[in-house]
Amino acid sequence: MGEALQGLKRTIMCGELRESHVGNKYTVMGWVQRRRNLGGLEFVDLRDRTGILQVVFGEEINKETFEKADTVRSEYCIAVTGTLVKRESPNKEIPTGMVELKGEEIKILSESETPPIYIKENLDAGENIRLKYRYLDLRRPDMQKIFMIRHRAAKIVRDFLDENGFLEMETPILGKSTPEGARDYLVPSRNYPGKFYALPQSPQLFKQLLMMSGYDRYFQIAKCFRDEDLRANRQPEFTQIDMELSFVEEDDVIGLNERLVQKVFKEVAGVDVKLPIERMPYKIAMEKYGSDKPDLRFGMEINDLSEVVKDVDFKVFQDALANNGSVRAIKAENCAGMGRKQIDKLVDFVKGYGAKGLAWVAYKEDGIKSSIAKFLDEEQTKVVLDKIEAKVGDLVLIVADKNSVVFQSLGALRLHMAKELGILENNNEYRFVWITEFPLLSYNEEEERFQAEHHPFTSPMDEDIQYLESDPGRVRAKAYDIVLNGEELGGGSIRIHDIKLQQKMLGFLGFTEESAWESFGFLLEAFKYGAPPHGGLAFGFDRMVMFLAGTENIKDVITFPKNQNAFCPLTEAPNVVDDIQLKELGILMKEEEK
Repeated sequence: MGEALQGLKRTIMCGELRESHVGNKYTVMGWVQRRRNLGGLEFVDLRDRTGILQVVFGEEINKETFEKADTVRSEYCIAVTGTLVKRESPNKEIPTGMVELKGEEIKILSESETPPIYIKENLDAGENIRLKYRYLDLRRPDMQKIFMIRHRAAKIVRDFLDENGFLEMETPILGKSTPEGARDYLVPSRNYPGKFYALPQSPQLFKQLLMMSGYDRYFQIAKCFRDEDLRANRQPEFTQIDMELSFVEEDDVIGLNERLVQKVFKEVAGVDVKLPIERMPYKIAMEKYGSDKPDLRFGMEINDLSEVVKDVDFKVFQDALANNGSVRAIKAENCAGMGRKQIDKLVDFVKGYGAKGLAWVAYKEDGIKSSIAKFLDEEQTKVVLDKIEAKVGDLVLIVADKNSVVFQSLGALRLHMAKELGILENNNEYRFVWITEFPLLSYNEEEERFQAEHHPFTSPMDEDIQYLESDPGRVRAKAYDIVLNGEELGGGSIRIHDIKLQQKMLGFLGFTEESAWESFGFLLEAFKYGAPPHGGLAFGFDRMVMFLAGTENIKDVITFPKNQNAFCPLTEAPNVVDDIQLKELGILMKEEEK
C-alpha cells in the first residue's frame, strides 16, 4: 500500500543535481529504474523526466531506511531525502554521474507490478503493446525528450507569431459538414434529431471569416480531423499550426514563414536554415523528381527521353508518345551489375504505380546490355546514354506511359532506389524547398470533371483567369507548399476574396448556385461586406516535430495516437454505446451492425 506525502516536499529534480550541490540535503521523487544490492549497500537509480540520479542506501547511513529500500522494485514510485555526496566511481555517461544521494529517509509512494514493457530508450516492443500501455511507453526518457521538444517548438511558434502581430484565436470544433475535402467525422445532434455536426478537417472557412472580421493576422495550434484510410505517418486527428493574414500576396506569406521555420529549427534542433529557401515550380518538380514533394538530398533526377526515342520502332514508346505521354528515365549510378532478379523486383515495383513495365539499359565495361536491345540499335542506345549522361557502371531505368503514370512510377522508383542503395543513410542534411505554381484544378478521370487541387477557395493566378473556361488545366494557383526532405511540412495559398470569382469557381467545380449557397452560404454572404485580400498557410505540427526530434514515426510525437486501423489500444476507442444514448440521439442500429 502506498504512503502519503504527509507534507513532504520535493526540493529538486533528479537530473538537476551536480557537484556544485554536494553537501546539501535534498528530497527527490520519481520511479525506480533499477536497484542493485551489494551486501551492506543498496543502489537505486531514480528517474524523473529530467534524468537519472543514483541513490545509495546503507546500514551505516540508516539501517531502517536500508531495509525498506531493499523491498523496492522497478517502477516503484518513491520519495527519498538525503545528503548529496561525490561518487566514488563516477559515471560520465549521465549528467548526474559525478554525484549520488545518501538515502537517509524513504517513502514508498506506490508499488508497481512487473511492467509489460521495459522502461528504456530505443525500445523494440511491438507497436500495439506500446500503445496499449502508452502511459508506460511515455515514461521512457527518449519519449519524454520528444514531448519536451514538442512543447519547446510550440512555445517558439507562439512567441514568434505574437512578435509579428498575430492573435491566437480559437475556431469551433463542432461545425458544418462542407464538401470541399476528405471525409468528415460526424457528430449527431441530440437537440436537432437527424442533423449532424462535423469535426473540422481544418479551420479553413472560419479563418477566412476572421480576416473578414478585421483581425488582420490570426493563428491557432489547431486540432483537425479527417476520416480517411490511414497511410504511413497519417492519423485521424492531427495538429496544425494554422494561420491567415490580410492584405498580403504570396511573397509576404512565404517570407514570414521562412523566418518562422528558421527560428524554430535553429532554437529547437540547432539547424541553420539558410534564407531565402529555394523555390521550384510544380511543373519542374514533377518533371525532375516525379513528385510535388521532392527529396533534394540526392540526385537521380528524371530525364525526358521522348525526343531522342521518337523514331525508335518500339510500340511501347510510340503508343506513349501518340497519346500525349512521354518516355522518361532515371540513372542509378554504379548499378549496372545489378542481377536479373533484382531488376525484376524493380519491374514489379513500378507496376504497383500503374506502369505497364520497366525498360533498362546497363552500361557495363564489357558492353551494353538492355531489355530492349532488339528495338534500339547501338547508335540509338548511345544517344539515350548520352542524353542521360550515363557512364560505365550506370543503370538506366525507363518508363513510357501517360505523364501521370511516368511521374508517379519513376518518382517512387527514385526514392526506392535511394533507400535500397543506402544513399540517405546517416544523411543529416535538411533540404527545404517551396513548391509553387500548382495547377488550380486536376482532372478526375473517373468522374470526368475538374476538381480543386487544393480547395475551392484558392485564388488562380491573375494572368491565368482568362483560361478558366477555355483551358482549365492550364490555370495555375497562387498556392505554395514547403517541403523538407521529401515530406510536405506545410502548405497554403492566397484565397479568392471576390464573390463573383468565388461563385464562378464553385460553379466550375459542379456546384449550382443553390448548392453553393447551401454549402458555403455563410462565407459567400460575408463576401458581400468588404472582404480584404487574404491568404495563409498551415504547417503539419506533428510532422514538424518528427523532424525536430529525429524520429520517422508520427505516433512517436503524439501523446495518445491511434494505430494503423484508427483504433486506440489503450482506451479501446471507438467503442459501442448503450441504447439509451442512441435513443436520445434518434439513432437506430441495424441488428447486424450491433
